[in-house]
Formats: sequence, structure tokens, C-alpha cells
Amino acid sequence: MLQLSELKIAVIGLGYVGLPLAVEFGKKVPVVGFDIHQKRIDELRSGQDHTLEVSPEELVQSTHLTYSANLEDLKSCNFFIVTVPTPIDEFKQPDLTPLVKASTSIGQVLKKGDVVVYESTVYPGATEETCIPVLEQVSSLKFNQDFFAGYSPERINPGDKLHRVTNILKITSGSTPEVAEFVDQVYNLVIEAGTHKATSIKVAEAAKVIENTQRDVNIALINELAVIFNKMGIDTEAVLQAAGTKWNFLPFRPGLVGGHCIGVDPYYLTHKAQSLGLHPEIILAARRLNDRMGEYVATQLIKEMVKKRIQVTGSKILVMGLSFKENCPDIRNTKIVDMVKALKEYELDIDIYDPWVNPSEAELEYGLRPIKELIQNNYDGIILAVAHEQFKQMTAREIHTLGKPLHVLYDLKYALNKQDSSIRL
Repeated sequence: MLQLSELKIAVIGLGYVGLPLAVEFGKKVPVVGFDIHQKRIDELRSGQDHTLEVSPEELVQSTHLTYSANLEDLKSCNFFIVTVPTPIDEFKQPDLTPLVKASTSIGQVLKKGDVVVYESTVYPGATEETCIPVLEQVSSLKFNQDFFAGYSPERINPGDKLHRVTNILKITSGSTPEVAEFVDQVYNLVIEAGTHKATSIKVAEAAKVIENTQRDVNIALINELAVIFNKMGIDTEAVLQAAGTKWNFLPFRPGLVGGHCIGVDPYYLTHKAQSLGLHPEIILAARRLNDRMGEYVATQLIKEMVKKRIQVTGSKILVMGLSFKENCPDIRNTKIVDMVKALKEYELDIDIYDPWVNPSEAELEYGLRPIKELIQNNYDGIILAVAHEQFKQMTAREIHTLGKPLHVLYDLKYALNKQDSSIRL
């Protein structure tokens, strides 16, 4: 069995999840950070991280960390951590391609005694049913005899500078009791908040996938309530503030549910359930409702413009924010795009402004090119879509000056007082 003193870690995938983890381990033990994109490797070697999850100072402090896009550099490693994306396809089915490719790469360098731990979000059973067979086939080694596996789900919250990888409690698991204990010891080298050792890999997988499913269902409920209250002419935020005076009322707020976790993970669970002949009604209903919110927001804006007798066709609209959440450049699965698509059906002229987002990346991914500067007295409608700190620091008057003398201001994030906006979600 591998010993801590022999540990040499490889982190496969240096995105929002992999890089912070590699940096922390690199402060304690030898680590090779591996990514298939040479551009990403070059960027990190220069001391920069475009995701803004790790500062240049933190990169320098990780003295045992090296970066590589060359599979040969992983041959000396004995503890592999897989942190690649697990997206869904156009039919909202799990796409395990990145996970299979990562497993194939590891299989080429896997040796007897090595341990492979997966962090990517999957449905219960995926590690042992999909990943392990790939490792066995490529390496010609026997699982739980020649090599071992574990699962320790990521809990990274992009853009959150308070909850970091070291102070978020970590779930760990292993393919045998001995391996589970060793995996737990490895993570305890860097996780200051401690660990929770799950009873099996499947339990750990299930725990991760329901964390975001629970949030998705709760937000869907609040979104549905917001639609009901809007129809009744009742301010949703006022209702939630009143209800929140009870000690056990959960403080969820309505909004567009995007990103690579909450808007994706439930589909992994429902896929597995359906393969077993089950139809998860509540989870899928919540997903459908949340997926429709972009279109609902667009409709609400148009209705408010009509009420104010603002010419809709050809009007100028400003969308403030494109990333899927505040203070973060991540545009993966952002639901702002759904809202913009719905607005374009009304033949509107739309500007998007987001100081956090790389314009080239947005254009490549969605065909949208954010503007570089805000323009005053220019818009018939303004949507405050993402609560970036830069936007929250603006006064209501400063935001209103972006609009024409007659305009609509739609505050999706409750960043302004009710009287300062024309409409709120």
C-alpha cells in the first residue's frame, strides 16, 4: 500500500476545481498539474490564472507544483486526482467524454499500487461502472488488486473568496476500507476544515449530486412563487423578508439558475434514475421551471416597456452581466444567454456589459460580444442581471443615467431598493 511519504500527486484538469487543489497540495508534496491545453500550462507557468481563483502570490507559494501538458511527466506520479468537467449534451444527457478521456490518459501511465481519485460530479455508480473499466482496459491492471480508486467530490464555489478549498469540509471515499483511509489522510494534508469519510464511493457520488439538486429544487420553488406573486401584484422580496423572520425558513431567492453545477448536476441524477425505470418528477419539474426563467424575464421586461408606451421593436437594451454568477468570469451554462435569446425575438438592439468576462471567450462560446464601456442616456431598457461588486457600488441614479429619459430598469438581483427599479423578479 502506498505511503504518505512516497506521495507524488497528479492533478488532471487545471480549471476552477483542479488548480486551487493543485496549488494547496503543491505547498506540501510534489505535484504535477496536468492540462491538455498548452495555452493554459503556459499561462500558469507565467504566474497568471485567468479564472481568478488563485492569485499570482498563491501560485508562487506552491513551491512543489509543476505544470505540464505532456503525459510522460505523469509516469512518476502515484496518486491521480481527476478534476475535469462533466457537462450535459444538447439533449440534457450526461456527457462523460472528458472523464473517459482523462481515464484513458491515466491508464497509459498507471502502475501497480497507484490510486486514482475522481472529483468530477457524476451520478452514483459512474466511477466504478464507467471510469474503472477504462483504467483496467488501458493499463492491463486489475482493479483493487493492482491499483485502487476513490471519489472525493469537489465543492469549489467560483468567485467565492471566503469559502476556499482548504476551509470547505471534504467528503472522501475509497474502493477498499484501507484505501478509503489513505485517501482521507491525503486530503487531510491540506483540508483545514476536516473530512467526512463516506461509507462507499457510490455514497460519496450521491452526496455530491444531491447537494446541487436540493438547491435547484428550492430555487425553483421560489421562482414559481415569484411568478405567482408578480401576477398578484405582490413584491416577492417583501414576502421573503417577512417569511424569513421565522427561524427555519430557508433564505433562497429567485433568479436565473446557470453555471456548471446547479443547472447541470440534477440531470446526472435523473439520467441514472430513468435508466432504472424511475421518473423523478420533482427534480425534472424544478429543472424545467428554472430553464424557463430566462424567457419569463424577457417577457416581463417587454410587458413593462409596453405599459410605459416605449416602442419595443428596435429599442435599445442594456444587459448588465453575462457570467453565471457575481464576481466571477465563468460563463459556462450562463442563463443570461437564454434571456438574451428570448429578447432578440422581439427585434431589440442589445448591448451586454460585464467587466469580469473575456469578450473573445463570450463571442467564441455564444456569439455575443460584450461592450467595453457603459454609455449614458442610451437605453430604453436596462436589466441588472448579475450582482457584480462593480454594479452594486453604483448608485441607482448612476444606473438610471444609462437610460433614456423614459426607460425601464429591471432589477433581477434585488441590488436596488424597490422604489429605484421599475420591476423586480
